[in-house]
Amino acid sequence: MRAFLASAIGVTCASALVLPLAAPAGAAPDTTARPATASEPADPPGSTRSLALTPLTAPSSRSAGAADPGQGLSRPRVQPFSLVGVVWNDVNTELHGTAQVRTRATATGRWSGWQDLETHNAEHSADAGTAERDSGAARGSTAPLWTGASDGVEVRVVPETPATRGTSPLPLPAGLRLELVDPGAAPEQNTAAGADRTTALGAAALPALSRTATQAAAGFAPGAKPYIGPRPRIITRKGWGADEKLREKSFAYTKSVKAAFIHHSATGNNYTCSQAPSVLRGIYRYHVKSSGWRDIGYNFAVDKCGNIYEGRAGGVTKAVMGAHTLGFNTNTMGIAVLGTFTKSNPPAAAVTAVEKLTAWKLGLFGGNPKGKVTLVSAGSNKYKKGRKVKLNVISGHRDGFATECPGARLYKKLGTARTGSARLQGR
Repeated sequence: MRAFLASAIGVTCASALVLPLAAPAGAAPDTTARPATASEPADPPGSTRSLALTPLTAPSSRSAGAADPGQGLSRPRVQPFSLVGVVWNDVNTELHGTAQVRTRATATGRWSGWQDLETHNAEHSADAGTAERDSGAARGSTAPLWTGASDGVEVRVVPETPATRGTSPLPLPAGLRLELVDPGAAPEQNTAAGADRTTALGAAALPALSRTATQAAAGFAPGAKPYIGPRPRIITRKGWGADEKLREKSFAYTKSVKAAFIHHSATGNNYTCSQAPSVLRGIYRYHVKSSGWRDIGYNFAVDKCGNIYEGRAGGVTKAVMGAHTLGFNTNTMGIAVLGTFTKSNPPAAAVTAVEKLTAWKLGLFGGNPKGKVTLVSAGSNKYKKGRKVKLNVISGHRDGFATECPGARLYKKLGTARTGSARLQGR
């Protein structure tokens, strides 16, 4: 296990769920070590297979004007998988080109059309200078794509065509390989349908609380009027079937949660809400095993039906450092709406869930969803390291990094989310 310099404790999944709800607004999170209280569950099934790409030579694979035909592979028959992505050796190297895959559905045997992988994924990562980023395990990667149950795959990665005639394309990164992820079977708990079952290892979901109960649990005196929204129902890592043996055992915290960055997962919209836990397990495995991160990058996730999921481990009320917005992972949280919203509108239920989640979590730390906050950049392609940046308390990923994330359609809904979140806080 790699060592982490931030405040860290070694605990199991069970102890992570049995944390106090919150300190009063504005208080520093409690990072006191707690001993493990139960053994970890057996490993859920799941796997990751890595296939090296080879040079393409077929004329049909060539991009017009490109000297390099690119790299790819064709595997008409492979073990079943449901999520794919492309990775390469150097986390600091960008893939300047296109990456596309087509897959064969296990149930029908039919091949999909070519689907794009989001190649500019470097903005979803741990900050430079952190142990997670500089561990030597982190790799460059595309965004993962949810394909559903599949047993055949083709991939092609082609370098960009130069804008200037006669200029050679930038070389593709070294060590390109395709990652095929099987997220494993769904957990027994029917968490997406509303079950809040409890096992010896913790709750499958934290039930929603009224605003009064939320304030009491957060330590506010009776009659006080803090600006905090009611806690929404949250499906825990236990509920979506996270394999706790995949991640680092220690946790990294920052001092506060001053802002929320909204993302889309760019995994596509071809999933049902009952499949959302599987999508999350696939993203989690891809982030850890393929991209080399210490855990899933997002602090929370929201599906198209408005279900809210715990993301990175460490306690849902805590200021857990994520790997979601390069340059601005300190004192923030990342919320990923599962799907791709560049051209598709986000479901209203998902936007409402973002409102509920931010009203509660930002409220624990005194955040005003309609306000502004000053953050210090750790270095991004938009703000150099050390620059003080004034941002919305609820911001889109593109506000801190030059990227399309969270997609133009979801980004347009952030004003609605700010208003709704503030209303839930009683503002």
